[in-house]
Amino acid sequence: MSHLSDIGFDIDSEEEFYILAKKAYAKASSIKTYKGTYFQYSDSSGAELWIQSNLNHELLGVKPHYKGISKRNVCLTGSLDRMESELDGAFHSWADPTEPGNPESGSYPFVFDVPNHKSLGSIKFPQSIAIQLSAFAQDIDYYENETAFEQGQEGGVKWSTQSFVPSGLFNSNENPELNTPEALGIITGTIKQSEKKLNDLTGQEFQWMLVDTLGGEIDVLADWGFFSTEPKVGGIVHGQFWLSGQLLNIPGLV
Repeated sequence: MSHLSDIGFDIDSEEEFYILAKKAYAKASSIKTYKGTYFQYSDSSGAELWIQSNLNHELLGVKPHYKGISKRNVCLTGSLDRMESELDGAFHSWADPTEPGNPESGSYPFVFDVPNHKSLGSIKFPQSIAIQLSAFAQDIDYYENETAFEQGQEGGVKWSTQSFVPSGLFNSNENPELNTPEALGIITGTIKQSEKKLNDLTGQEFQWMLVDTLGGEIDVLADWGFFSTEPKVGGIVHGQFWLSGQLLNIPGLV
C-alpha cells in the first residue's frame, strides 16, 4: 500500500510505474513554469497524477493528489523546496487562524505538499487563504463509533476524537540544518461522508472519506486493503497520513 494505491494507482514494479505515467501523460494538461512543466492528469474519481518534467524535458517524478471537497482556512507562513525534485514544494502554515494574517492565532502549525508548487509565483507571507487538503493514509484504523474508538485505546495513548498532531515537524536529526519539515500528520476525526471510488484509468477501487478533525475538514484517502469493513458516516478514523493540498484562492504575491 502506498500514496499511489490510496487513490487507485496500485503498481508492483518500475515497469508498471512507467506504463502508468505514459497512460496518464497521454490524457494530461500541461502547466509550464520557470523550472519545468507539470502534466496534470485528472480522473473523474478525483484522483490526480502530476507528472514532472524539467527544462531538458527529462522525467523528474510523478506526484499523486486528490481533488476533494474539503475546505479549510490556513495562514501560510513560508515556502519549502524539496531535494527530490526542483518542481517539488510545500507550504508551512497554521490551521484555522482566528485573525487574518496572524498565524499564531491558529490551532497548530503544519506542513503540506503542493503538486503545482512552482506555478504559484512568489507568494507573500504571512497570508490567510482557503485550501483543499487531502490526507493519504500510511496507516489507518477505523472505528464504527465513539464507544468502539474508546475501547480500542484501552491500555494505550488516549486520543481525542478530533485531533491533529503535525508529526512532520518533529525530526530526530541531531543536525538542525538537515531537518526538513515533512508533510505528515497523525489525525483523528469523524467521518462526515464516505464512498468507495473507482479509478477510471486503472479500474481499481479506493476509499474516500470527508473527515471532520481539529482545524477543519479534510479529504482522507485509503487503499481498500486497510479495511475489513466499509467505513460508514459517523465512524471514526485514526492514523498517520501524508498531506497534499491545493490553494483555493489566487494568492497575494510579493
